Amino acid sequence: MARRCELTGKDVMTGNNVSHAKNRSRRRFLPNLCNVSLMSDTLGETYKLRISAHALRSVEHRGGLDAFLMKAAEAELSPKARLLKTEIKRRQAAA
Repeated sequence: MARRCELTGKDVMTGNNVSHAKNRSRRRFLPNLCNVSLMSDTLGETYKLRISAHALRSVEHRGGLDAFLMKAAEAELSPKARLLKTEIKRRQAAA
């Protein structure tokens, strides 16, 4: 399983550990991923996603999973989130 946020696309970054003597060695910066269950108001179900803590705050700020997905770009969403977004669009169009 990739270390990548399913909603924002945040993933591993690389850089250097720099010592006091300015010696550099490579390191990885890992995203703060959380396994969460988010409720979709339109579909009336909960979905388990692996998202970053920053994405969780963004979902709450935008007013829930449905509002976040409607505003999110398709390119940064995971395949699971894309399917969820299309299903929400379909239900909202029918209502």
